[in-house]
Amino acid sequence: MAKARRRVRDTWKEKIWYDILAPEEFNEESLGTSPAREPEMLVGRKIETSMRELNGDFSRQYVKLFFEVDHVSGEVAHTVFTGHKVTSDYVRSMIRRGTSRIDTITSATTKDGVKLDIHILAITVKRAKASQQKLIRETMRRMVVENAAEKNLNELVKDIISGKFASNIYHEAKKIYPLKKVETIKSKVN
Repeated sequence: MAKARRRVRDTWKEKIWYDILAPEEFNEESLGTSPAREPEMLVGRKIETSMRELNGDFSRQYVKLFFEVDHVSGEVAHTVFTGHKVTSDYVRSMIRRGTSRIDTITSATTKDGVKLDIHILAITVKRAKASQQKLIRETMRRMVVENAAEKNLNELVKDIISGKFASNIYHEAKKIYPLKKVETIKSKVN
């Protein structure tokens, strides 16, 4: 006796495609589309993109941005910024023999009460003494905490992504020892 085949329900056809938009500090650019059966299933979904994909800026294509879907209205999903990261190949390309790499990871709170961790990297022109490295590290930490306390999250994110944040730290820390580059290599909203 032949078995009757059970009809399988195709759940893929039930899904709706939602447009995903970046937050307002990124001019609500489109991050793409994503399928979901219900809008609630989209909330909490993480999206990764590069600066080149987001706004066509080829000079900063090594910057990866991370977003998370916050809420859905209609067929549009809105996101919040959760952090950024610089690609490891870009970081390796900056470091040369005979230079010093100075890292600091600092927890800071913005004016609107958002806590985030910011990882700053400074590269010296020549090898620096341990005391000079310590002084540069302390300067970077102090400036990160002060700059974050003066700005809300949107302003701080714009400064970090544009490179203005690292530039301010560079101009202050180069007074201690000549620096080749200062870069904000990672940020994460807690």
